Amino acid sequence: ETLIEAAITDKTRVIVPVHYAGVACEMDTIMALAKKHNLFVVEDAAQGVMSTYKGRALGTIGHIGCFSFHETKNYTAGGEGGATLINDKALIERAEIIREKGTNRSQFFRGQVDKYTWRDIGSSYLMSDLQAAYLWAQLEAADRINQQRLALWQNYYDALAPLAKAGRIELPSIPDGCVQNAHMFYIKLRDIDDRSALINFLKEAEIMAVFHYIPLHGCPAGEHFGEFHGEDRYTTKESERLLRLPLFYNLSPVNQRTVIA
Repeated sequence: ETLIEAAITDKTRVIVPVHYAGVACEMDTIMALAKKHNLFVVEDAAQGVMSTYKGRALGTIGHIGCFSFHETKNYTAGGEGGATLINDKALIERAEIIREKGTNRSQFFRGQVDKYTWRDIGSSYLMSDLQAAYLWAQLEAADRINQQRLALWQNYYDALAPLAKAGRIELPSIPDGCVQNAHMFYIKLRDIDDRSALINFLKEAEIMAVFHYIPLHGCPAGEHFGEFHGEDRYTTKESERLLRLPLFYNLSPVNQRTVIA
């Protein structure tokens, strides 16, 4: 967060903090920077449902917050799905139009206009009723699901703590003031070679463990459209060390012990 201000230019319009693994960014600092430079904040809280920052739910702090209900998330619509939270009333009407294929169809259904027309850019961002029902059942059980995932996360942490203490691996760190949702449990190995060796070892035991995102600036689109500010002394190196262990709601104690062993 302390490097954001140096990257702001006269072309900057939005800060997009990514709450990776459901662990909050330093939102007080980010919101202060946005206010200072008259910028919007769009929270990428795709992985952050049920996580908080200083008592506030992720996705509710910035001007806009984005949740994902993709099949890989803690709460899923059974495929694709998501939600947008908007704190600025001036943005709501246009967001609704963009969501509905660029039309004011939602206003028509509410009886606010006598016909709906094409008003803006947009696409079809609506979940089906079936997907919404599939998701709703999970949201009703969100507390129970969250507690189960947190218990699994803590099992990994406690069991692997001796390896971390011995300097063999590095465990996740949760900053003060942040409450996470156990979206994932990862470890960090010494380097990419150690990680590859462990992936292959687990694969031979029929355990799937995967690395995660390639840094944006290292992707073809990032190289073409983006710009990395400063020196890459951390991002790429850390991405090459990170390994995700299996974590899902119905992971059995026996299977988790197998992973740990």
